[in-house]
Amino acid sequence: MTAQDQIKTTIDANDVVLFMKGTKSMPQCGFSSRVAGVLNFMGVDFADVNVLEDEGVRQGIKDFSDWPTIPQLYVKGEFVGGCDIITEMTLSGELDQLFETKGITFSKDAADKIREANG
Repeated sequence: MTAQDQIKTTIDANDVVLFMKGTKSMPQCGFSSRVAGVLNFMGVDFADVNVLEDEGVRQGIKDFSDWPTIPQLYVKGEFVGGCDIITEMTLSGELDQLFETKGITFSKDAADKIREANG
């Protein structure tokens, strides 16, 4: 199985996937930590893929999405963005809307707390 096949299979098999440096319980970079932290705090059930474990996946996800940086968030097979985009979407409420539209369970109270703390 090629890295591209592996990536596609992972995205298809999970409603929410974060390709990141490290894992959701032990991120290995600040940007990955921020996105995983938002998802964890909001109670989103997501698959984490540690790109540091596989150079093929690390480069492959950049080619797959045509996006140059890690982390990368996918929701229901759709590429959403990296750290800056997820941060902006969280603060604007767009991430809540995306999760609601796609039927992803999350804590609206937690999302509101993030906005209150950063408002």
